[in-house]
Amino acid sequence: MNLLQRTACSFADSGEQLDPPIAPSVLMVDDAPAVDPPEKGPLGAHRDARELVRLVQCPCCSKPFTSPVTLPCGHSVCRDCLPSPQPRPNISYPNTPDRQLAIACPTPTCAAEHPTGECNIDVTLAKLMELIKAEVAKHNTAVGDNPVLLEEFLNYSSGPVGEKERGNRTAHQRRLHGGRLVSTFVMADMGELHHTSDVVYHPMGEDSEDLDSAVLERLQDVAHRELDCLVCYNMMLDPTTTACGHTFCRRCLTRVMDHSNICPCCRRDLHIPASLQDQPSNERLVKLLNRLCPDLVASRAAALSLEEQPAVDELDVPLFVCTLSLPSMPTFLHIFEPRYRLMMRRCLEGNKQFGMIMYNRSGALQGDLGASSFVEYGTLLEIVNYELLRDGRSFVETRGVSRFKILAHGMLDGYDVGRVERVEDLSLAQEERLEAEERLAAEATAQETRRINPDAQLSAELQVNMLSTQDLLVRTVSFIERMRAHSAPWLSARILHVYGGPPNDPALFPYWFASVLPIAEEEKYLLLKTNRVRERLKMVNNWISRIEGQRWTSGSSCSIL
Repeated sequence: MNLLQRTACSFADSGEQLDPPIAPSVLMVDDAPAVDPPEKGPLGAHRDARELVRLVQCPCCSKPFTSPVTLPCGHSVCRDCLPSPQPRPNISYPNTPDRQLAIACPTPTCAAEHPTGECNIDVTLAKLMELIKAEVAKHNTAVGDNPVLLEEFLNYSSGPVGEKERGNRTAHQRRLHGGRLVSTFVMADMGELHHTSDVVYHPMGEDSEDLDSAVLERLQDVAHRELDCLVCYNMMLDPTTTACGHTFCRRCLTRVMDHSNICPCCRRDLHIPASLQDQPSNERLVKLLNRLCPDLVASRAAALSLEEQPAVDELDVPLFVCTLSLPSMPTFLHIFEPRYRLMMRRCLEGNKQFGMIMYNRSGALQGDLGASSFVEYGTLLEIVNYELLRDGRSFVETRGVSRFKILAHGMLDGYDVGRVERVEDLSLAQEERLEAEERLAAEATAQETRRINPDAQLSAELQVNMLSTQDLLVRTVSFIERMRAHSAPWLSARILHVYGGPPNDPALFPYWFASVLPIAEEEKYLLLKTNRVRERLKMVNNWISRIEGQRWTSGSSCSIL
């Protein structure tokens, strides 16, 4: 039996008579005791001992977190509180084992379905809980010091669930030692303090605020060390946890994602948008930081705001109006115009990046740009190799980094510059959900069509919508293999040497296919505007259907428009 257990049981074993329970009415305000305090100001160790302990209690088992898992929705629970995983129907992209099973979120306020591959131990919260438990265990207050009677006051939810809880839950009371903060933590660790319950404290000796404050100071010291971001080495600001369980400042993680899609700690691939759009913050760590040190959080946020005040109207991306480029694909340029020679020199002196956009040959309106001479979507290119010739011309090899949309543009020394926003794909969770919904709807429509007319021919669009994302990829790869068998010139060894073979990643395959297929750029340009992998694969499959419908051969026409 450890020190905490001995402390908890000391008075029960001594046979002392407990004081009569304190009437619950002393806690009630309009018969509705509040569970959470207002999110303002720091919590006091003595006054807010119950709220401090609630910050580290699992909402499912009500005990202090053990092996906590922060789920994709931002909520945290103990690993043992996760329900058994269940198969996910109609999910084919990404076709990996860790996303074929999912758990239903066990938190009361969330009904989401989370892939098992995104339900890993929260490294930061797990280490923090180990330190907190170790620090509480080292509390060496003598058994007879600072006794306090803790009486649990149950809070019930409304409706049938609350009535069921009322019948299943029993309020506990314990006489413990070590001050309010330690004794409340011990009571929760014993499983006798529900997450939503309040506590009535009845001091039976000296009710020392100094003791609780000293314990909280030690806990804050160990917490601050663990709540530093491993990218900027400052206290975390808006902590965001990745699927692999590592936590960083949201701004730091965004900057990392601008350059790489792997975790800075474990090097695992991160399948999330680079802007972290729709990526929730770590709700538990946010609460801990905001309630333990709100002044530090506020000053850190203010300093960061001053440091990164954006120049809203700044046109900081050079724009090369020339041809179509695609993400992850190479683009080779021959630079000879003086204005673009200047632009290239400046890019080489800077981050080696510029935007490539097409001319608007059709004259179509380009969104907020209106009647622009170029299209509104483009690809950010990074210079890989640069060869300067003696006469000032140059050969430049680039590779696509990401897509963008032009928000505003102007001129700088003869060439175009713009303010752009990054275009990102939906998250994997959204992609999976939309695939399942689309396939279910298509299958229902097909069944209804066959019920009305068993001999009816399903439309090509409906047939494509019924296919899984993985089947769409398999169909395109099979087409490539057939074309190579027929020695299609657009799959020659020279072209494959430049662009490589077909990638296995469904997100990249359409870009590769569009790069080698000899069709009009206006048709390929539509890929830049989509934010779904499945939609891009459907476009590619439509191209294939049109090619096969025209009975293309290896020497036939190159245009399908």
